[in-house]
Amino acid sequence: MASFRKAILINFASSSGATVVQFVVSVLLARLLTPREIGIYSITIVLVNIAHVFREFGVSSYLQREHDLTNEKIRAAMGVAYASTWSIAVLIYACSGAVAAYFGYAEVKPVLEVLALGFLFIPFSSVMLSLLIRDYDAVKIAWASVSGTLAYAVTCLSLAYAGFGTMSLAWANLANIVATGLAYIPMRPRGLPWMPTLRRTAGIFKFGGGALLSNLLQNVNNALPDLILGKIGTANQVGLISRANSTVNMFMNLAGSAINFGSQTYLAKAFHAGQSLEPLLNRSVALVTGIGWPVLAVTAMVGKEIILVLYGKGWVDAVPAVAPLALAAAVSLMFHYNAVAFNAINRPYLSAVPLVFTAVFRIALASLLFSGSVESFAWVLMWATICPMPILLVLQKRYFGCRIGVFLRSLLPSFLVTLACSTACVLSLVAMDRLGLEVPLWRLLWLGVLVGVVWLLALKVFSHPLMDELNVLLKKLRAWVPAYK
Repeated sequence: MASFRKAILINFASSSGATVVQFVVSVLLARLLTPREIGIYSITIVLVNIAHVFREFGVSSYLQREHDLTNEKIRAAMGVAYASTWSIAVLIYACSGAVAAYFGYAEVKPVLEVLALGFLFIPFSSVMLSLLIRDYDAVKIAWASVSGTLAYAVTCLSLAYAGFGTMSLAWANLANIVATGLAYIPMRPRGLPWMPTLRRTAGIFKFGGGALLSNLLQNVNNALPDLILGKIGTANQVGLISRANSTVNMFMNLAGSAINFGSQTYLAKAFHAGQSLEPLLNRSVALVTGIGWPVLAVTAMVGKEIILVLYGKGWVDAVPAVAPLALAAAVSLMFHYNAVAFNAINRPYLSAVPLVFTAVFRIALASLLFSGSVESFAWVLMWATICPMPILLVLQKRYFGCRIGVFLRSLLPSFLVTLACSTACVLSLVAMDRLGLEVPLWRLLWLGVLVGVVWLLALKVFSHPLMDELNVLLKKLRAWVPAYK
């Protein structure tokens, strides 16, 4: 547990740094690119993300959870990764023109062609990354992440400033992949095989088949909002929804890598050791909602201020979508670890069950509730997230032993902490309105300090398990500071 905590902290530091850089890039891009240009890239990248499911074919999950991992199994995993990824690269390149014609945006074709090139380089780093996660080697992952992030930032901003528009994002994506792959080369451990093989891949294909179905449906679900809105709405609306999503998901973008780091390996080891997953999952969800729910609640209330400060008045039409998307994200956090837990117990296909219902609800509700506005579409996504909740609760009880009552009680401290932070936020907004404080930046700074203090006090008052983790971190920090020795 100590080494796992240390790895998470290192990964959080590196991923946070990368997220900050990407965040700054997105803020600058909002002033260099138009909503239409970003919307076109969003339509394209969601299609590529679906293709990533096929190229990955569950190899990463297999390497992280396999109990007895030998060099021969690693070579087989490499063989599957190379064959699937390069095949997908050819397919994307060949279909780029047809996809552009379907959506009616000629700019989609060159973007898809550049993104297809990135697939040629992905296998060089994907296997290595999975092995490093398996060993909790966060330091090496951090260095590779730094290389890729810097390459992305420099390429993206340089090309956007030079007037490359949507293509600046495509070339930046390629630069990120290449730089990350090159960074992993000197990190390879001695004895790790270089040559792939397609022999003895039965175990990988068996596991990968189930993982492929679940991952495919997950990515289809992620892509559906942009694809549906791109067809029944406009590219401008896709860009606005994308920006609203970015605003809502700032917490996950900042902490997502850290809260996911090694979780599959950790749960798989517990499962192989015969431990119950119920207490592990309940505590994990309590920890992530203890941070995520208060952030999402405040984001829903000050979405306008956030968008004005970060992206400017040109994106203010995205504000009405923030609150419903924040509520949808809060619901999703309750089941954040289900997919990795299903992989850990070697039942990856079970993740597909709620995803099928979510996809159906998104399509059906979009046809019923979409009125032509960005806000109505955001509410479609919110209701489509809530509807499959009963199915998720039943699956948790059946396969992880997570009793519904115990699960909901584990979320009570997070709910109370969120309620305290929301109350503080509402009172502060009322006070600032009465005092005439209207500058968005100053409003956000004041709220950040106040809500942060209230959050810490609420963690202690309501005995939230996050307080234990913060105490452990504080003790380690004191040990590192000479003044405390």
